[in-house]
Amino acid sequence: MSATPTLHQDRPGRLLVIVAHPDDVDFGIAGSVARWVADGTIAQLVCCTSGDQGSDDAAADPLEVAARREAEQRVAAAVVGFEAVTFLHRPDGALANDLALREQLVRLIRTFRPDAVAAPDPRVLIHAGGLVNHVDHRTAGAAAIDAVYPAAQNPMAFPHLVNAEGLLPHHVGRLYLFWTDQPTAVVDISATLETKRRALHAHRSQLRDAERMATSIDGQARAAGSQVGVAAGESFAVIDLR
Repeated sequence: MSATPTLHQDRPGRLLVIVAHPDDVDFGIAGSVARWVADGTIAQLVCCTSGDQGSDDAAADPLEVAARREAEQRVAAAVVGFEAVTFLHRPDGALANDLALREQLVRLIRTFRPDAVAAPDPRVLIHAGGLVNHVDHRTAGAAAIDAVYPAAQNPMAFPHLVNAEGLLPHHVGRLYLFWTDQPTAVVDISATLETKRRALHAHRSQLRDAERMATSIDGQARAAGSQVGVAAGESFAVIDLR
């Protein structure tokens, strides 16, 4: 991988984003998705969990927390421009990269047939800045990669998907790994940074300090953009599987 990211000018025609929790995509790559959608990309979002542990109150009802967070994510997804949002209802904090999860993801990949899949980079345990990468983020990223290859393109992986459901194998051309410490590309989100802010504000239950969040998001965007000479950017490790 290149040590210096380059400005990424391509865009996927069909993009499937796979994340662990509601709000992950909006903190991560909402600016890029919004820009791509505005230019013609068809995008769908998959949340492996519904974020049922996303409360500071130990007495909170996890089902109520999950329902609220799903509703917030649907609002945010509409802001960004996602065509559809799917929740797999796996347990928050206990996401496992098992056969059941990979089967769900393979079914979605073969149904939607994206040319690119975006997911958190599972190689990051502790970010360069010292933040620990949530175990569900790592697991969602690993499951996404394992679903893309070899499972989605192998007819013998979950053969009932072909034989009973008619879902033929599908080859994904690119992986866009975000929250990465090995970026190869930066997408210019100068025109869609405000869209990203609006999407994040939809997650009201998770915003403890909205002003601090906005400052952090703007700083990250400026830092990524400065690597390629644009005002705001989002970084990816782009893996070409074509």
